[in-house]
Amino acid sequence: MGNGGDSSPHSLNQILGVATTTHQRRRGTELISEQDNHNTCSDHCKRDVGGGDEEEEEEGAIFYDGNCNQFSNHHCLVTRYLFSRKGGVPDNWIFSWERCLLNSRKSTMRRMVTFLLMIVIFSAVFKFSLLINGGRGGGEMVTTTENEFLLIQDVNHVAQSAIFDAESSSSAAGLQKRNMKQFPVAEIWMKPNSDNFYKCISGRGNASDRGNVTNGYLLVHANGGLNQMRTGICDMVAVAKILKATLVLPSLDHDSFWTDPSEFSDIFDWNHFVEALKNDINVVEKLPPEFASVKPLIKPPVSWSKARYYREEILPLLRKHKVIKFTHSDSRLANNKLPSAVQKLRCRANYEALRYTPEIEGLGKKLVERLRDEGEPYIALHLRYEKDMLAFTGCSHNLTDSEADELRRMRYKVRHWKEKEIDSNERRLQGGCPMSPREAALFLKAMGYPTSTRIYIVAGEIYGRNSIENLRKEYPNIYSHSTLATAEELEPLIKYQNRLAALDYIVALESDAFVYTYDGNMAKAVQGHRRFERFKLTINPDRFSFVRLIDMLDDNLISWDEFALEVKSLHRNRTGAPYPRQGGELPRLEENFYANPYPGCICIRHQK
Repeated sequence: MGNGGDSSPHSLNQILGVATTTHQRRRGTELISEQDNHNTCSDHCKRDVGGGDEEEEEEGAIFYDGNCNQFSNHHCLVTRYLFSRKGGVPDNWIFSWERCLLNSRKSTMRRMVTFLLMIVIFSAVFKFSLLINGGRGGGEMVTTTENEFLLIQDVNHVAQSAIFDAESSSSAAGLQKRNMKQFPVAEIWMKPNSDNFYKCISGRGNASDRGNVTNGYLLVHANGGLNQMRTGICDMVAVAKILKATLVLPSLDHDSFWTDPSEFSDIFDWNHFVEALKNDINVVEKLPPEFASVKPLIKPPVSWSKARYYREEILPLLRKHKVIKFTHSDSRLANNKLPSAVQKLRCRANYEALRYTPEIEGLGKKLVERLRDEGEPYIALHLRYEKDMLAFTGCSHNLTDSEADELRRMRYKVRHWKEKEIDSNERRLQGGCPMSPREAALFLKAMGYPTSTRIYIVAGEIYGRNSIENLRKEYPNIYSHSTLATAEELEPLIKYQNRLAALDYIVALESDAFVYTYDGNMAKAVQGHRRFERFKLTINPDRFSFVRLIDMLDDNLISWDEFALEVKSLHRNRTGAPYPRQGGELPRLEENFYANPYPGCICIRHQK
């Protein structure tokens, strides 16, 4: 597995020690043979080994250089050995130590001890020199290639030197596994720099300041899937604050694609929700008895509305009817141009008040621990290649004709899906399709993630016969909640898609890298939460450009190396780094507030 490093002395020396043993043994032998063939002891030895001018001493053969300095045979070998190593050791250091050795013609034991001391010192000098020369810049990465070479690469992925040939595939595999644990974080796992940014969502009020006065009660039907309902509930918390209304615990959608019957308290810790918001709004579990028989005013709020709409149009109706029921909750507040207090409250609701039940939270943490049981990082891949999404988008690339026809029939059955006739190829070239499992595999491989990477699939069942196998062929370590959790652990959740989605949300939020292949509600919710949690690594593939590159690769118009280089270049600045939320000509064209809560809930420290 590829690993980046800042040349930590402890871990780098371990690797270099392993590498140098084999490499230097071969190099030293080759150099000795080469020198012998040229009849020279070293560049400073003038007499041949065994050349007829030998003189016997207690210690063995002695040789003379032009300056009549005496060199024992094994000292000359040491000299050649040291010259063969890449350390940049000055020549005068070597000859000074050798003179000290030879001039002190005492006991054999003393010469042996001095010899060993010399080897230790030069070994330390060599490693220190290599560390200084090789670690310059602190941005190098150690990787093991498919041919089992250990390479030291810079962060621009340019191989600089091959250190050794692995003695065996098993030893190379063991080294590859150790790299992840011993080396600093590799570039592929590094989160973007966000040192000057911090959370800023603290409220100023308290429950006593708010009082018990209310303009009426707000009933909310949260519509859509889990994450659509989640962000909609946060909007309704802010609307209740604007209206000075009491919020009744929201009801959840039971009629969406998944037909999940779960209620609010089945997914969220409702007691914590009430307690966390007590300084901002009053939340009750149900209408009080005196209002239970009141027929509420049914109204769908206007999408992307500003605070003024609720104050001028909804507040008079609330005061008159006392109970209003909103039939929709998603996207009912604008992304921008809202009071700062409203924006901060939306984030407090999302990131502090909405906590999953202890059972879901506990199991989610267990799955994260199992993914990291050997200290390995993991990717959470939001592979939205699911039946409902493919039918909705009209994307059938890589599917059979019968599968494409099934999706088309499904699309016509869902009345509120307005688009019926969709050109799949055109939609894909526009960047409007979720990545297929094969495309996701090639994307991750081009980005530099090794085949041993652990990948958690954040999605339901992947559609298409053998579709997931296209991913598994490149990345065999594929996991999901179904494979990580036991049957007993999943039993309370297995029949409820929104509860399973909550489990996936936790694992995605905690992942070392979150990669989403389509801009759905979960992708928006998770990437925004990861930004709020100090900008965790979140990769947003450029699908428009990527599908063109992959088509060129398939048509042999570009090589794999060209493809990988271009993919890396395209996504160098798509890793979740801080930037202000983007506006648009229309509200629906703006960047979603919950996908990027900066500005509003994240602030920047202005350096003096």
